[in-house]
Amino acid sequence: MDATIRIKLSVMMFLQFFIKGAWFVTVGTFLIKNLQATGTQVGLTFMAQSIGAILPPFLIGLLADRYVAAQRLLCVLHIIGGILLWCAGSTVVFGNFYVLILFYMMAYMPTMALINTIAFRQMSNPDKEFPPIRVFGTAGWVVAGLIIGYTAWEQHGQLPYTFKMAAIASFILAFLALFLPATPPLKKDSSVSLGETLGLDALRLLKDRSYLVFFLASVALCIPLAFYYSFTNPFFNEIGIRSAAGIQALGQVSELLFMLLMPLFFVRLGVKYMLGMGMLAWVVRYALFRFGYLDGSEWPLVVGILLHGICFDFFFVTGQIYTNNKAGDRFKNAAQGLITLATYGVGMMMGSVLAGFVVDANATRDGFHRWESIWIVPSLIAGMVLVVFMFLFKSGKKNINLSSK
Repeated sequence: MDATIRIKLSVMMFLQFFIKGAWFVTVGTFLIKNLQATGTQVGLTFMAQSIGAILPPFLIGLLADRYVAAQRLLCVLHIIGGILLWCAGSTVVFGNFYVLILFYMMAYMPTMALINTIAFRQMSNPDKEFPPIRVFGTAGWVVAGLIIGYTAWEQHGQLPYTFKMAAIASFILAFLALFLPATPPLKKDSSVSLGETLGLDALRLLKDRSYLVFFLASVALCIPLAFYYSFTNPFFNEIGIRSAAGIQALGQVSELLFMLLMPLFFVRLGVKYMLGMGMLAWVVRYALFRFGYLDGSEWPLVVGILLHGICFDFFFVTGQIYTNNKAGDRFKNAAQGLITLATYGVGMMMGSVLAGFVVDANATRDGFHRWESIWIVPSLIAGMVLVVFMFLFKSGKKNINLSSK
């Protein structure tokens, strides 16, 4: 790949994830402190991501496949997104904020697929070329968290600045998109069926019992995942952890490290126990959060954050690879779309609603929360999913082929 193209794609990845990391981590704290939102309202806000992950990516994907160049769609969506984020940071009414974020997620979530489309189309060997470029996305998320931690916006009640920072980055990415490599629609084979076009053929994967178990476990595990995304930052800030967003950025550092170590674990564990370790890490993480709160210690909280590499990579990344191998060449894209819809769409939606309800049910009259009761819920859910999964899932004798990642 040409060095100039590699740099452009790397900057695209950095900005794409910097934008989300700049406001998504601390939005729960912003809502509670600045808009006096309830736990249910925080859950509804995170549910906006799920709504944005269901229909808009499909519609934008059809446009990119058939009518409009991907880099042009990326430009337009990030201009719209930048405007919505800027306005969201200026509102003081939850209802107005929610509408803005809902429309923002409908604009942002399709761009996740577009950046991959743009990147993959420039690569002759994606297995080797994509990871060194995608890692800049993780770096963008980390940098955003470090900036928020360094500026102490959380402690000083200045979290509206996070939306302004994200909006500016969105405008910059929209401008960069004008100079990204041309990614026009590909000509479609006339023999492709309507079912393939809509991605419905990927549903045949669910006829495989083990894949069905994995699929349902993925949906269920996104329920405790929603607790983490929605309320870890408010939890840290409520109990007085300094630079909460900066500490949470350590999770992405862990994610990067375990991503590099995954091939070694695959050789020794195989797919079933990789997925199982990922689930177990969620159980342990929430147990550590509960213990740290009851004991008044910070180290269990930090260890819980550092488990993110195992929590995310061992289950979700392994699941993507497992899906890729199960689907075969003809249905790879549709299968990935199906698992994304199930997790970030259905699973996160259910989790966001439940998390908001549990947090509200454990609110105290003085404005604080009984976190020891809150964190036990996602820990138990993850534990039950783990037990059922390990009992029912059969991976077979053949390990995952990492070259098809």
